[in-house]
Amino acid sequence: LPEQYLSKLAKDLEVTVRADAFPDRQFKGKLTAINSMVDPVTRNVSLQATLKNPDHALHPGNFAKVEVGLPETKKTIVIPGSAVSYAPYGDSVFLIEKQKDPKTGKESQVLRQQFVRIGDARGDFVAVTQGLKAGETVVGTGVFKLRNGMAVTVNNDLAPKPELNPKPTDT
Repeated sequence: LPEQYLSKLAKDLEVTVRADAFPDRQFKGKLTAINSMVDPVTRNVSLQATLKNPDHALHPGNFAKVEVGLPETKKTIVIPGSAVSYAPYGDSVFLIEKQKDPKTGKESQVLRQQFVRIGDARGDFVAVTQGLKAGETVVGTGVFKLRNGMAVTVNNDLAPKPELNPKPTDT
C-alpha cells in the first residue's frame, strides 16, 4: 500500500481479495500485520492479511487484486446519483425551496437549480464536495424533466430505496 495511507492502517481492517483465477469470487479477510519499514524504492508498505479459504481455492503465487477498507472519518454530504444532472458545463441538482407569492402571500414549493461538484460514488450514492449544505432538500429522480422556478409537490410514495450495494432484479 502506498505510504501516504500508513497513518490510516490498523490491525483487523477488512481486506477483500479477487484472484484472476476466480473472477466471480471474493475472498474476505482481516489485516494481520503491517511492515514497520517503508520500501525505499517504491515507497510502499507491505501488509499481511489472513483470509478464509475453506476450499483451498487460493494457492501461493496466485495473482490477485487486494483492497484494504480504510476508515473514513470526514463528514460528507451524499445524495442519490439519480439526483444529479450531468452536463458538460457543470453538474447540478434541483433543490426544493419555499417561496411566498408576492401578490397573495401564499407559500409554495419551487425548484432552484444548484451547481455542485461531485466526488466519489458508492452504490447508488455520490458525494457532493461543493454546492450543497446539510439539510437542503434535493429532488432525487427525474431531473431531466425539471426547470428552474417550477412549482412542485413532494410525493415519495413510489421512491426506491437507495442502497450502498444495489442488486437490481432485472440484470
